[in-house]
Amino acid sequence: MVSLDKIQMGDVCKDTLVGLFQAFLAPDCIIADDETLPPYECDGLSIYTKKPPLVLLPETIDDVCAIMRICHQYHVPVVARGAGTGLCAGAMPHTNGVVLSLAKFDQILEIDTAGRLARVQPGVTNAAITQAVSEHGFYYGPDPSSQIACTIGGNVAENSGGVHCLKYGLTVHNIFSVKIVTVEGALLTLGSDALDAPGLDMMALITGSEGLLGITVEVCVKLLPTPEVARVVMAGFPTTQQAGDAVGAVIAAGIIPAGLEMMDSLAIIAAEDFAGAGYPTDAAALLLCEVDGTQGEVDDHASKIMALFKELGATTVQLSSSEEERALFWKGRKSAFPAIGRLSPDYYRMDGTIPRGQLSYVLQRMAELSKEYGLRVANVFHAGDGNLHPLILFDANIPGELERTEAFGGAILELCVEVGGCITGEHGVGVEKLRQMPSQFTDSEINQFHRLKSAFDPVGTLNPGKGIPTLRQCQEYRALGGTAK
Repeated sequence: MVSLDKIQMGDVCKDTLVGLFQAFLAPDCIIADDETLPPYECDGLSIYTKKPPLVLLPETIDDVCAIMRICHQYHVPVVARGAGTGLCAGAMPHTNGVVLSLAKFDQILEIDTAGRLARVQPGVTNAAITQAVSEHGFYYGPDPSSQIACTIGGNVAENSGGVHCLKYGLTVHNIFSVKIVTVEGALLTLGSDALDAPGLDMMALITGSEGLLGITVEVCVKLLPTPEVARVVMAGFPTTQQAGDAVGAVIAAGIIPAGLEMMDSLAIIAAEDFAGAGYPTDAAALLLCEVDGTQGEVDDHASKIMALFKELGATTVQLSSSEEERALFWKGRKSAFPAIGRLSPDYYRMDGTIPRGQLSYVLQRMAELSKEYGLRVANVFHAGDGNLHPLILFDANIPGELERTEAFGGAILELCVEVGGCITGEHGVGVEKLRQMPSQFTDSEINQFHRLKSAFDPVGTLNPGKGIPTLRQCQEYRALGGTAK
């Protein structure tokens, strides 16, 4: 049996590699013992795990550059990691590689209210940015449900969105520039502090690249002025089809809400039991529609939305009467995912995007698939931009149930493609959705992804095996008839 200390990592054994890193990293920045490594075995999608032989926690950009130069020299795989809240196994380690954690990069470097920007390190949490700038009358737009824990570097890697992305956009729309360290250890700045930058839009390429092209070490984010007022219309509907139709009707009326979220009955009951948000538990579907802006604009839009919801069959319609009640409505929504955990030993959180006009049909088909696979599914999602997050409830202790759950999830993603959508919205591809990539892209397109990856990472050491399937994987998948089983 080979000693863990002698494990081969690229072209060098582990103990030799540790010796190279010890030349510039403090002892507490190198994790190599069996007892301390397990927390790094997976990200938020814990059904996929691998134990890393080595975890590094650099403290400076120079440290990151030196690590990358050494790993590049010896062909050692590198997987960048933020807070580990990702949901596609994108931060799952390589068994013969290094986990490069950016946890110590947790400082806000600059707040420029005149330029409406903040310069932050990648380990800063999403919510911390808003907390730091709120006293100046600003906030950071993207707000994933995990914003109190997820980091801005991870947001860039997955192009995260959140409740308010309908009006204010995803991460790619809310950053000015990104500093990355290349696979060879060089430091690059993509974008600029201005509204535009010369040359190709490389920053948009890096955003959503899932750690396949470089290591993010600094991000300049846009700051938005805090709206004068914001209010939420909460409406319960007797059917999911009526709620789905109401989503499209709001946009068709010329109103772009700050957020427009939907929950089905299973999610409503779980969230209400957990958060006590005042949700109508007898409703089959719930819409939370937030409008913000000036007092006059909000009053006008809120009254139109309430009238529209009633016209389309809503059985209950309520407008938040205070900032505290607005926060309570959103507390229920943002607590929905952990609340669902009380209904089942395990759940599998999916992520696909569809055109808004297909909401009713897709929800109906998901209900049919739920019966077909014999598994319950709860729906909590960003209805305004069609980003679905169905939660499949299962018990991993029952033989075969995890495999059936994965097959059900694959069928949902293929349904998204079938109606003109895509297999991911903000969680990324990682390992989880590799099997569905061929249903979205042709072999020629996947070949182009490989060429792009090779331009940044010729040897393929950055987050290998994630995001882009090999053509052999595509052929094997298509031989199964395009079904994830």
